[in-house]
Amino acid sequence: MTAKLDYRWHLREVMAQRGMFSTTDLRPLLAERGIDLSASQVYRLVVERPERLSLPTLMALLDILQCHMDDLIEPVAVRASQKKTAAGGAGAGPAAGVGEFRPRRARIMPSGE
Repeated sequence: MTAKLDYRWHLREVMAQRGMFSTTDLRPLLAERGIDLSASQVYRLVVERPERLSLPTLMALLDILQCHMDDLIEPVAVRASQKKTAAGGAGAGPAAGVGEFRPRRARIMPSGE
């Protein structure tokens, strides 16, 4: 199989490691560096995986968080046969859903009359 490259976005984890637990903490720090994003844009940047990200925004995040690019973006090899799903992104398998929390199949036995 041919491997396809994908990535994981770790902004939320890196922010938490730095003691920043609210997306509103990030907005004024970005504004200080000339990046003007709305509150909803900053929220989406933190909680979702960005598909398009400007380099000035990325450089501002690296400066704010005092980290390297590989701390924020982790390259991942994904098999070509895996499909992207809207809910889980690339490689969403059984672990991404309900996993082992599935109901047991009922066995209906005839009553002994």
